Order: sequence, then structure tokens, then C-alpha cells
Amino acid sequence: MNDQSIVNQTSTLCRPFLCALAIVIGSLPTISWSQNVGGLGFSTGAVGGVKVDADGVVQVATQQEREQSLKGLRGRVAGAMGDLRQPAAMRMISLKRLQDAIMQSTSENKPLSEDMLYLAGLQRIEYLFVYPDQSDIVIAGPAEPWTVRADASVVGQQSLRPVVQLEDLLTAFRTVDAARHQPISVSIEPTAEGSKRLQQLLDKVVAGPGFRPQSIEPAMREAFGPQLVKFTTISTQSRMAHTLVAADYHMKRLSMNLDPSPVPGLPSYLEMIRNGASDKQQRWWLACDYQAIFRSDDALAWKLSGRGVKDMTEEDLVTSDGVRTGTGKANRTAQKWADLFTEKYDELCIQNAAFGDLRNVMDMNIVATIIAAHQLDKVAGCDLSVIRGLSGNLETGSWHTPKTIPPHCSFIRGARGWVSTASGGVEINPWQVVSQNTQPSEAIGATRAGANPKSANWWWN
Repeated sequence: MNDQSIVNQTSTLCRPFLCALAIVIGSLPTISWSQNVGGLGFSTGAVGGVKVDADGVVQVATQQEREQSLKGLRGRVAGAMGDLRQPAAMRMISLKRLQDAIMQSTSENKPLSEDMLYLAGLQRIEYLFVYPDQSDIVIAGPAEPWTVRADASVVGQQSLRPVVQLEDLLTAFRTVDAARHQPISVSIEPTAEGSKRLQQLLDKVVAGPGFRPQSIEPAMREAFGPQLVKFTTISTQSRMAHTLVAADYHMKRLSMNLDPSPVPGLPSYLEMIRNGASDKQQRWWLACDYQAIFRSDDALAWKLSGRGVKDMTEEDLVTSDGVRTGTGKANRTAQKWADLFTEKYDELCIQNAAFGDLRNVMDMNIVATIIAAHQLDKVAGCDLSVIRGLSGNLETGSWHTPKTIPPHCSFIRGARGWVSTASGGVEINPWQVVSQNTQPSEAIGATRAGANPKSANWWWN
């Protein structure tokens, strides 16, 4: 994973009264995505108080824009109806019948229903079952009725975790072949010119009693300049791409003490190093974390096991020209923060929809990869060409591509002076995960038998 963050420390400025400084580069707030809905029904609107304009520049949404976004989403999302109002420990979704229902709606020029868009309230994909006798493939997991939360995210009424969304499932299936050759990732790259200008500025700062580091923040932001958002494999106009960036952003905000921790026991990285220093950049990135992917002997039943997401860390060396080199090592405090973040991840999913969305995205990419790697659609005789985007006219939304992001600063009083640091990135390597984590299991065969399709509907409990 090539992280594109920068850490600069000016050791000549160390004074007991100085503060720690964090420059966050490579981050986005929960984004306001402008969406052309195509075949998916309706747009999500503004989320989290920030928007991306048509030029790809991140802007802060006004209070009026945030209120309008929430009002609009609540006006469009009615919530679960009928039997979907009841939670289910295990809800099954037939990909074959779901595709048939989608094709019927599109042939009649009707928007897709909410239960399709939010996959019957599915919270996570934990199982994958293949039924050759019915030419079907089924995904399954816990489900709840859904609601629109005050942050304009669609979550389960009980768990408050984001629901799995059809748009992301389509993107996963349509990205799986490309992900075989290169992992899905996002990184934020500072320009070499900006890195050099920032270092030159810091070298000129003369600190003394009463010096306020906030006084040079505007100059630092101007010197460093906008950062470039770069993706691999994933469509930059997809909701999934925005989810990667949003999760990276919120992780960075927490690490750099720009946002208060929403869960107990997770201080910021800056708070943990306020009396320490390092001459290397520290970076973090989010990656897949599956304890195991279990499969039956006949490969007709699969189970995803594990947290789904973990935080990784490594030190980088940065030259005066802004060239970064990974060391392959992590300092003890940074590793501790990464471990704490990973430990608290499930709690974070409840408090911040970006983290839950990222975990759902990772689950979907793993499922799509299992099907592709083992050609389960051919084993089942199940045509998924519409879901895969090979036929039909089902389009995913077209979102504005994030291109540039301004730096942000955070200050904490410390005993050893200036610390300037940043971190970020997301990497999803589903083909590697599936090839390295698959283990045999006899028990899930019985689970598959109990999940056998029981009705003509595309979902059931």
C-alpha cells in the first residue's frame, strides 16, 4: 500500500512550551455526493456537512444545505414495510431472483424499490450459498428494518450500523475482474513542491515564549497546498470510491485529534505522543481483516469470519525534496494506536457510518471474488450478467470524483516541541484475502441446507 501522507518534524524548533502540530492531508469528511441516479432510484444527497463540487474540490456545506439534505433523504426513504419491519438473525437474498426483480422494474421503467436498494435491511454478508439444483446463489446475514439517521445515513433501527446497499454490491461485481490484477485503493498524494515549501516555512519559524503555533497555520496550509486524491481499480465516480475516502478521512481526523473520539478508550495519536517525537513520518491505512473464510468440501457453502477491517501502520522516511520511502517498521506508539482503532472498530461502525460502510464494502468485494475465483455462477448455472453489468441497462449512480483536498492543522501542547504528522489510505485486496484465508469447514454445509430457498420472493428469513 503506497500511502501518500507526509510527516515533518523540525527538531531545531523543540521547546518545552511548543505544541504538537498535525497536518491532515489525504482525508475527506463524510462527503456530500452529487449523484446522477441512473437506474438506482434516488440520490443520497448531502452527508455529514461536506460536499464535493463538480470540479472535485471538497467544500463545507452550509447548515441550510445539511438540513435540506437530511430532509430530502427522509422524504424519499419511507423505511421497511411489511415483514421487513421485523429483524432477522439470518436473512437470505437470492441473487438470481433479485436480478429478476431488478429486470422487471427496469423493463417497466420504474425506480427500484427501497427493499432492493437496501437489500432487505441486510447488515453484513456473512454467508454465501450455491444451489445448482435451483440455478441460484444466495447471500445471507443479519438484517433489520432501516431508518434515516440524523447524519443522513441509512442504518438499522436497532444496531445503528449502516445497511448493505445494492449500489455497492453492483460495483463490487463489476470491479472484481480488475481487482484480480491490482488491489482497490485510495491514497492522497501531496505534491513534492508543497512538501518542500512547507519544510522551508517551518525552517524559518523562530519560536519563543508566548509563541502561538496557530498563528502560522494559514501560512502552513498555503505552503503545503491542495493534495491529490488517487484511486486504483475502482471507478472514481462510484459510491464505493467515496466510502473509501470517507473512512480514511474519519480515521485521520481521530488520529490527529481534529475530532473527539466517539468511543471510550480511543485517544488520538497526538495525545499519545504529546511528550514524544520521531524523525519519521507515521502513516496508517485500513485493510481487510478476516479471521478465516470457511468453505464446505463441495465449495457450495462459504462463511466470512472476522472483524472485516483492521488498521495498519508503518513509518516513512521523507527527504527534503518530499520523496517518501517506507521503512517496513512501525513505532510502538503508532502501532498501539492502530491496534486500539482496530479493537474499537465495531463500536466505531455504530458511531460513524463511514466505517460501517467500509466494512460492508469489504464484505461485498470478498463475496464477489469468491464467486469469480471459483466460477460459482457457472457451477450454479446462475446468470448474473445484469448485476455484473454485462447486459441490461442497470446503471450505478454517477458521483462527483474527489480530486483535491486541502490540509488541516491540529495543535496539542507537548513537552518536546513540534510534531507534524499525517496518515491515511485504504486498500482492499480481495483476491489475496480469498486465496490466503480460505479454510475447510463441515459445519457450514448444514447451514446451507437450512437456508434453502423457501418462497418465490427474492428474500426470506
